[in-house]
Amino acid sequence: MKVLLINGSPKANGNTALALSEMAKVFEAEGVDAETIHVGNKPIRGCIACNSCAGKGKCVFDDMVNEVAPKFEAADGIVVASPVYYAGPNATVMAFLDRLFYSTSFDKTMKVGAAVAVCRRGGSSAAFDRLNKYFTISGMPVASGYYWNSVHGMTPGEAAQDAEGLRNMRMVARNMAFLVKSIALGREKYGLPVKEQGEMTNFIR
Repeated sequence: MKVLLINGSPKANGNTALALSEMAKVFEAEGVDAETIHVGNKPIRGCIACNSCAGKGKCVFDDMVNEVAPKFEAADGIVVASPVYYAGPNATVMAFLDRLFYSTSFDKTMKVGAAVAVCRRGGSSAAFDRLNKYFTISGMPVASGYYWNSVHGMTPGEAAQDAEGLRNMRMVARNMAFLVKSIALGREKYGLPVKEQGEMTNFIR
């Protein structure tokens, strides 16, 4: 079992990294391999809707997105964590996710997703909601805790004082570990859900 932990903060050792490290400790204890990938400090441009990925099998911009894509395909789950900017995830991680999900054609069904928002005070629930959209459009179950997946802190390391937030990070990681293990067993016995083919409609007819 393996999960990817995506650090969407520009800071390598800020509060977003702290939240992910709390989760990584639980994954290790649960026997789930966790790889942390720092994308928030990389020059990642947004999607230009060229659709070159349909023919190339990868994004036309050969950067961190193409590097992470095969790891995502091999993983059983992915955690995406971002600091909150104006009540939403930061631009770099959004550009990364737009291109990662759009340019990869492999089936993401039943890979487990989890979003984490890190903020000073407010806007975490809106950011958390935005990140979850990538999972729910891809047939991916979403791992949750007992509260929305967020921790609070301003200066680097301050989130260590958010005992409730970190407790929830551990709960999310435990629930995610349970889900990836359970889905692996279910896939072995029952296979994946049948996909129904159908016509896409754009509601302009």
